This record gives sequence, C-alpha cells and structure tokens, in this order.
Amino acid sequence: MSLDPVLTPDGDWRPAADIAKAVAAKKTYALDVIEVALARIERHNPTLNAFTDVTADRALTRARALDAAIARGEAVGPMAGVPFAAKNLFDIKGLPTRAGSKINRDRPPAPRDATLIERMEAAGAILVGGLNMGEYAYDFTGENVHDGPSRNPHDVTRMTGGSSGGSGGAVGGSLVPIALGSDTNGSIRVPSSFCGIFGLKPTYGRLSRARSFPFVTSLDHLGPFARNVADLALSYDIMQGPDSDDAACTTRQAEPVSELIGQGVGNLRIAVAGGYFQKNLMPEALEAVATVAKALGITATVELPEVGKARAAAYLISTTEGASLHLDRLRRRAADFDPAVRDRLIAGAMVPSALVDRAQKLRRWYRAKVLEIFEAVDVIVAPATPCIAPKIGQATFELDGVELPVRANIGIHTQPISFIGLPVVAVPVPLDPMPIGVQIIAAPWREDVALRVAYHLQQAGVTVAPHAKAFQ
Repeated sequence: MSLDPVLTPDGDWRPAADIAKAVAAKKTYALDVIEVALARIERHNPTLNAFTDVTADRALTRARALDAAIARGEAVGPMAGVPFAAKNLFDIKGLPTRAGSKINRDRPPAPRDATLIERMEAAGAILVGGLNMGEYAYDFTGENVHDGPSRNPHDVTRMTGGSSGGSGGAVGGSLVPIALGSDTNGSIRVPSSFCGIFGLKPTYGRLSRARSFPFVTSLDHLGPFARNVADLALSYDIMQGPDSDDAACTTRQAEPVSELIGQGVGNLRIAVAGGYFQKNLMPEALEAVATVAKALGITATVELPEVGKARAAAYLISTTEGASLHLDRLRRRAADFDPAVRDRLIAGAMVPSALVDRAQKLRRWYRAKVLEIFEAVDVIVAPATPCIAPKIGQATFELDGVELPVRANIGIHTQPISFIGLPVVAVPVPLDPMPIGVQIIAAPWREDVALRVAYHLQQAGVTVAPHAKAFQ
C-alpha cells in the first residue's frame, strides 16, 4: 500500500488531516503510518536524542485496532492514525513520569494517561513515545544531564531550546508530525523558535494539565507543536474542554478554531511590540520580526508597561513556587538533581515572602495594564528568542553589548507574556543558517485570532517549517 498520501517528497509529514483522511479512506493503513514513524525514530533519534521512551508495542496495538475498526465500517476521529509524542512530564500509562529527572524514575508507573493524551487518542491519534526535556522543566536550553541534550534538527551542534527540547526536535526533525509540550516561561515558544516549527501556548487554563508533572502551577500551560498551523489548530480543538481534574482548567466549553483560521487578517488591528521588545536582540531576531511586520503591513507600535519588572517578578514566582514543590526532594536527594537546577531551587527556597507578595501584586497590575492595550489592538507581534539556537554547552552570549548567561536569558521575551497567561502562536521564519521564531500574541481566550495571523503568514510563504538540515 502506498504511503504517498502521508509523506511529502522530501520525507516530511503531510498535515494531520490529510493523514487521517488517507487512513479513513483505506488509502493507507494506520499500521503502515505508525511503522513509518517508528522507523524514523529508530533511524534519527540517535542523532537528535528527542525521545526518552518509545511506546512501540502500545502504538502498534492501537494502530491494528484502528484499522480493524475502519474495516468494520466504524467512524473514526479527525486524527485517525496520526502519530504524536508527548514531553515526558505528561503521564503515560505504564511508565514512570520522569519529568526529565533522575529522581522521578523511581516513581511507580502512571496508572492512566494525561488528559490531553487521552483526548488526542480519542480523536484517533496514536502515541509513539515520551520526549526528552530539561530537568523538572526548569530550563531553556534542551540540555539534560541525565539523558543528554536534545539536538537541533538543523544543526546538531546547537540547542533545541527548552524545556520542551525533545518536542521541538521531534517535530523539527519530522520524527512525528505533532508533539505535546509545556510552557511556563517560554518552553513551547523557545523550542519552536530554535527548531523552526509552529507552537501554541494557549491561554492559561484553556487546556487541562491533569496528570502532568508541574513546575510552577500558577504559570504552567500545556500545548502542541506542529509543522503547520492547521495541525496546531486541529490538535488544539481536540484537546479543549473543561476538566475537573485540573482546578485551573476553564469551565468554558470548547471553542473550535480550525474553521476560522482561513478568515484572513484584513479586519484585525495588529501592532509590533516596541520598547523592551526591541532591545536585547541579535540581527536575525530583528530581521524575523521585520519580515513578519512587512508581510502583515504593520505600521503601529505598542509598548507594554514595566516589562523588565514583570520579567523579574516571573523569575521570582517561578523559583519560589518551584522550590516549594521540590523542597522534600531537595532535602532527601539533593545529589540526584542537575546541579544547575538544584542551586536555583535552593535559592528560591530562601526568597523572603514579602518579595513574593510584591511580585504577585505587580503581576495583577501588569495584567490589567496589558489588557487595556488589547482594547485598541487585536494582535501584538514580538520576538520569540533574542537569537538563533546557541551551541550546545554555550554558557554566555552578548546582547546589546553586554555578556549575559545563555540559560537565564533565552526567555527574555517570552517570560513577560506567559507571566499573565496570554495565548501565543510561535511562527518560524526560515532564515539562513538557522530558523528563528516570532510571537503572535492575542488577548485571553482569542487563540483563534493568533492562529488566523499565523495561518495567513504561512499561506503567504513568510513562515514555514523547513526540512531538517541534519538529514540532508
């Protein structure tokens, strides 16, 4: 049976809806699709180090069951036979939820999948494994001292970005068409930028986090990565809906966006973020934002207030909430942490409570001020990362003439956005020698607007997920 309906001529995955239609129409079998995915993982994962767990038996069993259901004439979901993978902080039934750590490997196997995995599989998608990540999601690099660094599919000497580094590498390298990750301070948008793919950080509370290992509960978001906007929208639609197992999950009913993304941008008010977001950028980041702004015909600029203070507050909340979560582990097994993570958590445990209170007050004030801006604009465009992917192990870089630590400053433009839970689509601009991302930011609950802009840019050929250079 031909696999042409599911693969492009250069070997990348076609859109998920095309794969599902081919499977449902018996133009290919789900089993064939999953065998291709597993073969790609076996061939390329030693290079990319994106996967930490491959659930081959589970995936093959599910594919056979799906093919049997189709043979019986049963209806199948909109993701029928589509392979996907999840960052290893998502519970995967039968596996310990390692969350990038050594310590968690001693946990008992998860008795049930995370809600978002369940919803993807209910729509016909097939999980093929768990993905590498920075320890306990406290990372922007994609480097892991226990499992090794995930490597960039466009230059394996470079970082994928983190903490969802395996997710970025797996989709950027076309091992799978869709992956799930988490974003606390930028961990979907940074790997999307470095690996040249699309990523969606939804509004805080939009998608359930049930049965995933937390980092900072008041900042954590879960969301998808894909090679095109339609796949982002489809997976997002499938995963929406209330969930009583996550206290922060919205009670709003699902608001599907897949039918809306092609509506164009003619009636949208779009501005570029100025001030803070025009600083601490290397030339490639400036070029990417300018390219997107030109394509959208943007002439307006908006300036968010006190962004530097907001970022500082985000750091403070992250380190103190993270320290509280891990305090018992720090006391019992300090030597089993990544030293870089351990030391930041210990520092967070010693932050005075008065500073945390001030950070939360600033957060409320900052959110209110930014929401006022969205009364005048629908979308804000901003850089996703200050640079293309640094080299693996690179400790410092120079921004605006100042040498700064890489790990701490990769998220300089993402933290002030996730801090107040805004929805963002990261879109890839395929520059030479490496792609780099741009943030498309919308008001709360307006993922549809951000995805419309992203889809328009993709259709115009301005943003595209390039084929992995590591395999050329």
